[in-house]
Amino acid sequence: MTQDAAKSIEFWQRDADANLSALGVGRGGLTSDEVAGRRARYGANALPDSTRRPVWLDFVRRLANPLVLILLAAAMAAGITGDLASFTIILGIVLLSTVLDTVQERRAAATAEALKRSIALTARVLRNGTWQERPVDELVPGDVASMSAGDLVPADGVVLEANAAQVNQAALTGESFPVEKSAGFDAQAGMADADNLMLSGSSVIGGTVTMLVVETGARTRFGAIASSLGGDQEVTAFEVGIRRFGMLIARLTVFLVLFVLLARLALGKPPLESFLFSMALAVGLTPELLPMIMTITLARGAQRMAAAKVVVKRLSSIHDLGQMDVLCTDKTGTLTEARIALVGHPGVDGTDRERVYELAAVNASFETGLKSPLDEALLSHGTPGGLNEWAKLDERPFDFERRRVSVLAEKGEQRIEIVKGAPETVLALCSRVEQADGSVIAIDDAIRAQAEALVAARAGEGLRMLGVAWKEAAGRTRIDIDDDDGLILAGYCVFIDPPKASAPAALARLAEAGVRVKLVSGDAAAVAQHLAAQVGLPHANVLTGEEITRLTVDALAVKVDEVDLFARVSPDQKVRIVHALRGRGHTVGFIGDGINDAPAIRAADVGLSVDGATDVAREAADMIMLAPDLSVLADGIAEGRRTYANIMKYLRMGTSSNFGNMLTMALASLVLPFLPLTAVQVLLNNLLYDMSQTGIPFDHADPPLLKRPHGWDIKALVRFTAIMGPLSSVFDIATFALLLWVFHVDVPTFRAAWFVESMATQILVVLIIRTSGAAWRLPPHRILAATLFGSLAVALILPWLPLAGMLGFEPLGAGLSLSIAGLVIAYLLLAELLKRWALPAAERMVIGAR
Repeated sequence: MTQDAAKSIEFWQRDADANLSALGVGRGGLTSDEVAGRRARYGANALPDSTRRPVWLDFVRRLANPLVLILLAAAMAAGITGDLASFTIILGIVLLSTVLDTVQERRAAATAEALKRSIALTARVLRNGTWQERPVDELVPGDVASMSAGDLVPADGVVLEANAAQVNQAALTGESFPVEKSAGFDAQAGMADADNLMLSGSSVIGGTVTMLVVETGARTRFGAIASSLGGDQEVTAFEVGIRRFGMLIARLTVFLVLFVLLARLALGKPPLESFLFSMALAVGLTPELLPMIMTITLARGAQRMAAAKVVVKRLSSIHDLGQMDVLCTDKTGTLTEARIALVGHPGVDGTDRERVYELAAVNASFETGLKSPLDEALLSHGTPGGLNEWAKLDERPFDFERRRVSVLAEKGEQRIEIVKGAPETVLALCSRVEQADGSVIAIDDAIRAQAEALVAARAGEGLRMLGVAWKEAAGRTRIDIDDDDGLILAGYCVFIDPPKASAPAALARLAEAGVRVKLVSGDAAAVAQHLAAQVGLPHANVLTGEEITRLTVDALAVKVDEVDLFARVSPDQKVRIVHALRGRGHTVGFIGDGINDAPAIRAADVGLSVDGATDVAREAADMIMLAPDLSVLADGIAEGRRTYANIMKYLRMGTSSNFGNMLTMALASLVLPFLPLTAVQVLLNNLLYDMSQTGIPFDHADPPLLKRPHGWDIKALVRFTAIMGPLSSVFDIATFALLLWVFHVDVPTFRAAWFVESMATQILVVLIIRTSGAAWRLPPHRILAATLFGSLAVALILPWLPLAGMLGFEPLGAGLSLSIAGLVIAYLLLAELLKRWALPAAERMVIGAR
């Protein structure tokens, strides 16, 4: 073999020992010192974060904003023409605004990243000769890692040992079906065909596997794909709505600016003055703080939700949580205590038998795959006599197609296969039954009916069951894939999982918040119905997985609105339920913790999982509940709606007084013999207004608005603008009339008075618009109050400062100041009255209901 050919060999085309040798490691894994050295060499097992940039690059990127570039050009033009005051002020305003934006967004991003790190995934690795749980990003080439069903593959590598390992690697190879993995290698195999290749980003859905880590981080196949895609994520409906709103404002801005510039030039106005004023108008009209306000508000919401024990992985999902009106959930841990206990182990005749418990305990103790809470209940119940005398030979782990676990074990001269799984699945595989005296007889119709009646009776009491069966396996050393027929039914294990005492109250809170809860369970219909009745959910109608199979897409869409209880559903059917609900116009949340829940979690508008869930479920989720309790989710929903409400406050403020003032100023510049405000004064107005809004992310929200789902509604924003914007313009015109025809002021005094009136109306109307009820009933948060009144104080004293002359202002007389104050008060009173008609119908109904 030539050197070039040797170099072309991929690591999975070599056997495990060759890879171990190439990495300088044995099957016993690495030591701590070796890990430290390799981490320094290879770096963290994480993909480069394309969204994180150095501070200086972030600052430069913001300076490259088209509006900022125009302002910098305007500053240069002013400097070249000798207007040093305008040059200095415009440049200072640009730098101050950019620094504020950069610092605030980076703080918000750091907060969100810290929350995500708190729920980082871990992997089971062999270090210093012992198995340890370590963060996934600490893995290095040469590590030996172990995985079972529900785990994500943390890096690229090769199989060292496998037991019925089934891996889903569709996202990487396009193979739609799970692939069985083994330690054998093929020197000619491609990536998609290699049985020994484990790929980062794939998931183990059955069995167990031990692998050698060969490639980590960006060097993995998943890392290469992610890098080529640039880390782009799917845009949510909320983000699309925000962008549409931004584009609407941008179009209006471009139209108005060009109109003013061309009109002033046509009227013979000074070109430089017209250009600077038009650019200042563009800045004043554009919601340039919107990205920062959104990021800070969402990050603040994420902090609050973390305090409510809900950690947000995707910030924009906060909006979706607030809009959610249907929640699908399994029962374990959310509606029940998740403290499952074994309460019986009867034979077919209903009498408890130690033999049934012994067989079930042997099966559970030797199972190395995904252990369910039922297995843990079996093992914690006690130790049956003779358990230590059993030895394991082979195993066929649980998967959601077989719905059972098979273990080959022997005790003395007896070698048997023990099967444990869903009662109906196990019974269907049995042809004989073991009686109380140990004898074995054939199952006839009467015995089968007796067994089914026993299961139905226990299920009707809300008890969960596992079927236990066995068969002779003399001479066998392994379990073949499909040889579980001809079993002997030993009996059943019966479990109780009591409902949470807090469940009825939590469900009532969700109902009050406008969220309809649907129970989607893999348990039998009778078990699910019994629990639903205990916690207060509708339970008369139930739809089973078997019935869902027979329904068309359209028929299921009708049924999902009528039914709140789904039983014995498969993973694919959970996804169908979610799609059907979304197709009916609902915003759907899905809570799950198992590998069978991951597809539905990903399909939902809001995917939720819990801290102790499988890796696959946690990775698919948008949010992680640190406590598996629906009351925690109710708190999270309230925080999500509060966050959305604060974003809407900024949008409404930007489309009412601010937009109205800028519009009036633009039109006035065409009819007045002078500019109502100079370009510098417009920019100063905009800077102070923006600074006043930075407290919005901390503000309170109307309590009644937290009790209903909400969604993005651009029509409602347009309606709000159409009512509140003209109101602002009317008072601007009244101010012009007062200044010109009553007080007959000169130009510097006109601009100072207009500046003060404009700032006072823009800032103080925030107190009116921020709540749907009477403004005095919901005081602002102290931080918002500080930013509002602090900015207003600066605006009010500017005309009296020594630098007022440089800014083009003159101090106002007492009479004029009182008149301006009267106009501002009148404006605020009318704004308080008109906002009732400007608000969306749903919010007006909330006000009326109070």
